[in-house]
Amino acid sequence: MSLSRNRLSAPWLPFVVFAATYFLAALLRAITATLAPSFSAEFDLGAADLGLLAGAYFLGFALLQLPLGAALDRWGPKRVELSLLALAVLGCALFALAVNFTQLVLARTLIGMGVAACLMAPLTYFRRHFSPAAQLRCNSWMLMTGSSGMVASTVPVQLLLPEWGWRGLFAALTLLLGLGMVALKLGLPADSRPTRDASLPGARYRDVLTHPEFVRLAPLGLVLYGGMIAMQALWAGPWLTQVCGWTPTQASRGLLLINLGMLLAFLGWGWLMPMLSHRGLQVRRMLVWGVPVNLLILVVIALQGPSAGAVYWMAWCMATSVVALSQPALAQAFPVHMAGRALAAYNLAVFIGVFLLQWGIGAAIDLLRSRGLETADAFRFTLAGFAVLCAGSYGWFVGWPIRHAHNGALPLSQ
Repeated sequence: MSLSRNRLSAPWLPFVVFAATYFLAALLRAITATLAPSFSAEFDLGAADLGLLAGAYFLGFALLQLPLGAALDRWGPKRVELSLLALAVLGCALFALAVNFTQLVLARTLIGMGVAACLMAPLTYFRRHFSPAAQLRCNSWMLMTGSSGMVASTVPVQLLLPEWGWRGLFAALTLLLGLGMVALKLGLPADSRPTRDASLPGARYRDVLTHPEFVRLAPLGLVLYGGMIAMQALWAGPWLTQVCGWTPTQASRGLLLINLGMLLAFLGWGWLMPMLSHRGLQVRRMLVWGVPVNLLILVVIALQGPSAGAVYWMAWCMATSVVALSQPALAQAFPVHMAGRALAAYNLAVFIGVFLLQWGIGAAIDLLRSRGLETADAFRFTLAGFAVLCAGSYGWFVGWPIRHAHNGALPLSQ
């Protein structure tokens, strides 16, 4: 990783301390898929309830994205992430003590709010201090760290569950988040003094939301990027148990395979992107050619049904990971003083999509079941509907007139 005009004595240290908290945030995001049988048994939850519980994290996350972007631009990544992580510590503690479904949902919403900066803060830091090629690498490796957290949410959690119980697991996560705050406090350089940026050109969300590159990418982030997270963090697990007929232990191993695949995908992107960037390969071209691959795999999964096990979902998630490249490329289309807002606005679109899809998929499955469909068929028809939404978002991205991309905007060329 190369720094641009930054004299930190250990340039790798900021990445490491940011990665530690993002690891925990990703673990918390995905742990619902592994613990779903425990929650269903203890609180008698249906598919829609599970979707709401998992989606509450993303609702809390989404609620803070717009104020988060402005805060990152003004106050800096270190101050903002430390302040919010205190909410995550409180949310984890309350989740461990919850006695009913409502308390679980409220505590999980608080957790989502508390970890809202765990990716946006480092990406804003990288945008300020790292070269464009290094930003692409660090973004991919941060997502790789997130995949590591999701790996930890599968078999390791399943192994600890009989001994600790889900409440003990959340108590341990409360402690680890507190230690993460200490690492951020000691391991990051102080933020620059707060800036009053209202007078700077384009320092408004209206300018971000109407920017041609944002308009082009938002539906792709909402549906495809959000859908990848929704499936990986929740619905891949129930698919394996309720469609494929796997046991919870088998499903946790399947989720481990899926998340390992994602880890390798982001590791690969981290190594490849600086080289591809230097050779002039555009992110837009990679999206145009890469997204149809994941659409094809999704259709195959819906058609195969019970035969589409973890390997299929791993292939789909890995193919969909190309969409993550749009995030740092979008940030580079904006000046540095708007990086926090641009990243937060796009992340808001992604996590609104996660919340809507996690809840909506569960609601659709319950509705189709109530109409007499078998569980496997309800999942398959719902997945087919999701594939139609994905195709529509890709059509918007490809069909957005090229002339708009050059109307005051930088092309997605990094």
